[in-house]
Amino acid sequence: MVDVITMDQALAAVDASVSKAKTMRVPVVVTVVDAGGHVIAQVKMDKAMFISIRVSQKKAETSALSFLTTDSFAARSTPGAELYGIQESACGDLIIFGGGFPVKRNGDVIGGIGVSGGSVEEDMAIAKVGLAVLEGGAPNGEPVKKRPGRKPKQ
Repeated sequence: MVDVITMDQALAAVDASVSKAKTMRVPVVVTVVDAGGHVIAQVKMDKAMFISIRVSQKKAETSALSFLTTDSFAARSTPGAELYGIQESACGDLIIFGGGFPVKRNGDVIGGIGVSGGSVEEDMAIAKVGLAVLEGGAPNGEPVKKRPGRKPKQ
């Protein structure tokens, strides 16, 4: 059995990321998805760009489905690199710049978090705050729910 991200956990992660974004004065969109890339929670801060809604979701999906951070795709998808052209392949809609992270618990990928609206560095810093909440387990002592799942390749 594998942990799953509950709605309360996703909302706690979004709240933590939004708090960080407010201290940085960067309006962003934060999205948390499950292992299949389906949205659990998404928040658009006031004055965040509308395009960031879709970009944050695609960052979260890319990370959840690939088991990789979105920034790791950048170097791997340049001409001559092992994944060159993946962003335009049948996989479609992959984000290959920073701001998306897979969520892992006990070695299993259970979802993803994506942030969009700032610079790549700002998005990554904000997402890492929410990621820490998600990987820390259940907020407020809530039991962590389990389901059969998949493990990332080693």
